[in-house]
Amino acid sequence: MSSIDVSVVVPLFNERESLPELVAWIDRVAAGHAFSYEIIMVDDGSTDGSWESIEELKGRYPALRGIGFARNYGKSAALYCGFETARGEVVITMDADLQDSPDEIPELRRMVLEEGFDLVSGWKKQRHDPVGKRWPSKFFNWTARAASGIRLHDFNCGLKAYRRKVVKAIEVYGEMHRFIPILARQAGFRRIGEKVVEHRARKYGHSKFGLERMVKGYLDLITVLFMSHFGRSPMYFFGSLGTLMFLLGGGTTVWIIAGKLWKQAHALPLRPVAEQPLFYLAMLAVVLGVQLFLAGFLGELINRGSSDRNKYLIDKNL
Repeated sequence: MSSIDVSVVVPLFNERESLPELVAWIDRVAAGHAFSYEIIMVDDGSTDGSWESIEELKGRYPALRGIGFARNYGKSAALYCGFETARGEVVITMDADLQDSPDEIPELRRMVLEEGFDLVSGWKKQRHDPVGKRWPSKFFNWTARAASGIRLHDFNCGLKAYRRKVVKAIEVYGEMHRFIPILARQAGFRRIGEKVVEHRARKYGHSKFGLERMVKGYLDLITVLFMSHFGRSPMYFFGSLGTLMFLLGGGTTVWIIAGKLWKQAHALPLRPVAEQPLFYLAMLAVVLGVQLFLAGFLGELINRGSSDRNKYLIDKNL
């Protein structure tokens, strides 16, 4: 078992003003509950002096660790590196803007260790964001719930708690940080809980996320759902769709040609096959069907040859 009770992973981008207050707050909470802890701050290419602030804070708080990116890679990359580095029995993630309260850490940790959850996601039931941000978020969360079957109110809440083995088993990339509960369930961790958490008004700076994240969010949702169902067997999707299109196009072509031959045999007026738009649509369906089938076949070859094909979650061993 790890000798560290809690790892707090904090991805950040241009949040210099809030860092001293955040670190002091986490330290105060950990000391009040006698936790051994570490704070892993991942600077995602900040340009406002955030890294210099982390260096200064390191001198006062030995439990603080820092990772600095050469440029802005995004929150998912920051979380991935933080997860790789974390050594705590329970890993807590939170944003650096002070809108997430470190006072939630003890209860989140208790829910993981005592109630047996693999992952506990925060739910900002009372939000201090403008309407233009709240309602798109509600619609996005409703869609994610309906598509994934995971009954969480707030997939995108940055305040989450994980059992250590969860963060070591999942790979967060692109903009997939919004869908970590889906990735965790895909990896075999099905005990996913939720806790209402305090959402504080932003004290410093401004939000780094715009409306474009909604478009990215839906594209990423499609990606993660596809990977969860067909990531290991792409032939099931592409092969089935390709076979269906091939049979539909081929059957239509045979029907058109057979109709022409029957009309010729009975001396009926007929229309040349090459002048019928349906014939070209049928040929297109045949070609697309073959291409989709080949895409599935190539996907299977790549999947079978990938280096991570044997990453399976082993929960018991004798």
